[in-house]
Amino acid sequence: MNVTIFGAGLMARAVAFDFARQDDIQRIFVVDVDRRRLRALERWLKSPKIETVSAEATDSALQTLLRDCAVAISCVPYNYNLRLTRLCIAAGVNFCDLGGNNDVVRRQLALDASARRARVTVIPDCGLAPGMVNVLVADGVARLDKTDAVHIRVGGLPVAPEPPLFYKLVFSAQGLLNEYAEPCLVLRRGRVEKVKSLTGAETVVFPAPFGPLEAFHTSGGSSTLPETFRGKVQTLNYKTIRYPGHRILFQLLMQAAVGNWRRYPRQKLACALERVLSFEENDVVLLRVEVSGKKNRQNKTIRYQLIDYADQKTGLTAMMRTTGFSAAVVALLLARGLVKGKGVLPGEKAVPARRFIAELRQRGLNLKISSRSG
Repeated sequence: MNVTIFGAGLMARAVAFDFARQDDIQRIFVVDVDRRRLRALERWLKSPKIETVSAEATDSALQTLLRDCAVAISCVPYNYNLRLTRLCIAAGVNFCDLGGNNDVVRRQLALDASARRARVTVIPDCGLAPGMVNVLVADGVARLDKTDAVHIRVGGLPVAPEPPLFYKLVFSAQGLLNEYAEPCLVLRRGRVEKVKSLTGAETVVFPAPFGPLEAFHTSGGSSTLPETFRGKVQTLNYKTIRYPGHRILFQLLMQAAVGNWRRYPRQKLACALERVLSFEENDVVLLRVEVSGKKNRQNKTIRYQLIDYADQKTGLTAMMRTTGFSAAVVALLLARGLVKGKGVLPGEKAVPARRFIAELRQRGLNLKISSRSG
């Protein structure tokens, strides 16, 4: 079968790396407007399966190419995803993306009837968080008779943090600003509420060498989970993990630089951040999802924990591995007909969790699942 990847950036590299190792994939079309990125991906991967296409991601002429594909996946900024969803529905091809913006996903979900008529499946938000965490939450809820609370904590960090922000970019600056500026959806007392990003600071502890870290509300990570579990789960929230002090220092820096930075033109601010914060190659991803409730009338908490480092051999960072591999697994499940249902579906409702987890482990992601009672 043939597949299409929109974008040739860092996350697209991880997806292409994974696709190239699948025996049932014949051709991998990589679409990007930047010829230099396309050539760089070809030189890096060195796979005869890769066929690059220099075009705008939303070019309607791509429909002909898409009709020969089993699935398409978007690894471009989230503001393209609505148009790509429409393009893939028109071409009759399954589609998933890395997502990250609640408003865009809401508009994608509104295309559900169109996708069902076209007999295709669209799954937004299929990266790490949102994405992997959504499927893990669904798995945890399925293991319990009743779920009371869900706590999701995820962060991509430099292994060796440096002041003043103790952070380097592990994905696009635009994506980072989306997390820090947009409102966050949570469940409180079973109701969907909005809270401000960069609030709700707490301490989380991971094994050495990390120790105590800070976590705080950021946007997009919970995706559709609050709506999916509205009225069924009392508490659900997502927080991003950073080294202590990052949150306050980031707020002070942005306020000093541009005043009310949430209203500053997002693209200009992203460019400024990319000049200040270089991309980190030696990174680590920390993930912890806890799902609490009752099983056989006893209190029980199920914990999912992942600590993943950059792979020096392949050149894939931890963020590329955890985000790209998660999205690639969803895309492959779609292409192989292992996702039941048509339309635009949230990952927690559509992706078979046990198969998803098994696929992640086959790719070397050491996801540990434990439980405790009481």
